[in-house]
Amino acid sequence: MKTIDELLAEGVTGKRVFVRADLNVPLSGTTITDDGRIRAVQPTVEKLAAAGARVIVASHLGRPKGAPDPAFSLAPAAARLGELIGADVAFATDTVGESARATVAALTDGRVAVIENLRFNPGETSKDDAERGAFADQLAELADVYVGDGFGAVHRKHASVFDLPARLPHAAGDLIATEVGVLKKLTENVERPYAVVLGGSKVSDKLGVIDHLLERADRILIGGGMAYTFLKAQGHEVGSSLLQEDQIPAVLEYLKRAEDKGVEFVLPVDVVVCEQFPDLKAKAPTEHRTVPADAIPAGFMGLDNGPETNKLYASKLADAVTVFWNGPMGVFEHPDYAEGTRAVAQALVDSEGFSVVGGGDSAAAVRILGFDENAFGHISTGGGASLEYLEGKTLPGLAALED
Repeated sequence: MKTIDELLAEGVTGKRVFVRADLNVPLSGTTITDDGRIRAVQPTVEKLAAAGARVIVASHLGRPKGAPDPAFSLAPAAARLGELIGADVAFATDTVGESARATVAALTDGRVAVIENLRFNPGETSKDDAERGAFADQLAELADVYVGDGFGAVHRKHASVFDLPARLPHAAGDLIATEVGVLKKLTENVERPYAVVLGGSKVSDKLGVIDHLLERADRILIGGGMAYTFLKAQGHEVGSSLLQEDQIPAVLEYLKRAEDKGVEFVLPVDVVVCEQFPDLKAKAPTEHRTVPADAIPAGFMGLDNGPETNKLYASKLADAVTVFWNGPMGVFEHPDYAEGTRAVAQALVDSEGFSVVGGGDSAAAVRILGFDENAFGHISTGGGASLEYLEGKTLPGLAALED
């Protein structure tokens, strides 16, 4: 995999460099609520611009239906990128149309442009190779060189991620190089004890990574909505908590395998419950209480780890030399149900081990809850990509950069 530094050594002055970034930031209207992914690609953009490249930044945002949708425009991300790099960033209002061609043609050495949301074109996400390839051909006409730096999208076989690198000289950006290096620390010659914290809503989203980590981790801590399927599998009532009953057989299998392999599986011992899901916009105080994890009352739903669980999890992370965390412990967006997630983040900050926050909601939670990002070993920009890498899957976007 060629690095961006090797690419720069060959010279990029005057060349049109297509940077596949991940600018898929959360928006409230047109306001960016977390610019972490934009800041993550900033070093690569600045490095190329400083070397005299004509930089074309492209990304997806959200899940539009293959057609323009103002709610998913990259215009706010382009404006924020300009603020971060301290320079005007041109913005094309389409992907490969008249605006994109004109915007790219107007670029001069060292200048940067962002083209509109790639998913406004159905060819970006098409499962048909010919349709995807046709869109990649159009994108290739805009550039001379390709730099892959959108780690959050490398697990997708999309035109700009998989097909476009085959059509242009290509290299990996600094962000992808960093992400891959970190993930290798979690899969190759791991320093122990190795603790994994998994949360989020659905256990089905994490089955593959649990399966893979049972061969590698020393202890696995479970929280979030997925914990209630584990508790139900152990025979406990979970009230109206989130439950995937169809996953109980798989959960039982994993619990048995963990026992056989000596992998410690840690589940909540107490939880914070409420009778109805809170209003995450109003964030008004709710009526909630803490109950034992094996005694959730009927009609109540678990929404966070309780204080005893928080102490337990902190103790299980205190001596870990390597920690991977993916998924919040509760509904952290509401202050009444944020303490479990806060406790895990604080345990990682307090730990002397190498900690990796595995992207997605976990990365957002760290920032929303006010933690210093530099206090963690690494905060990934790609939750799904990180998980699939840890599952041992081949990621199309990385494979496309390797030849």
